[in-house]
Amino acid sequence: MINVLVLSQHSPFDDLHIRDALDMTLIFAAVEQNISWLFTGPAVLALKKQQQPEHAGLKNYFKSIKTLEIYDVENIYVCEKSLLEYGLDKNSLLIPVKALNYQQQHTLISQQQQIVTL
Repeated sequence: MINVLVLSQHSPFDDLHIRDALDMTLIFAAVEQNISWLFTGPAVLALKKQQQPEHAGLKNYFKSIKTLEIYDVENIYVCEKSLLEYGLDKNSLLIPVKALNYQQQHTLISQQQQIVTL
């Protein structure tokens, strides 16, 4: 089993980066890899509760993020600074996450054998 990190840095409303990252995470989980997902920058907005993307003409795939629990994906991380920048805290997110400062993110990244940036 290898350590794989999916790194999301794009807004959830900018193309399908978050949807692709979700699919990638679920694929790695299905083949029993040690998968982690790190949200930084505007990507943290994908985890915000009670979004209504339908009003912007987008499909609501955000609720699919909750399926991570079914696949035993427990290593979900967010950039602590990004949460603050977007006025969020862990209670305002769809799923339980671990907030990491810059040094903790660096450590997490250095522990991975594969990194997928989407």
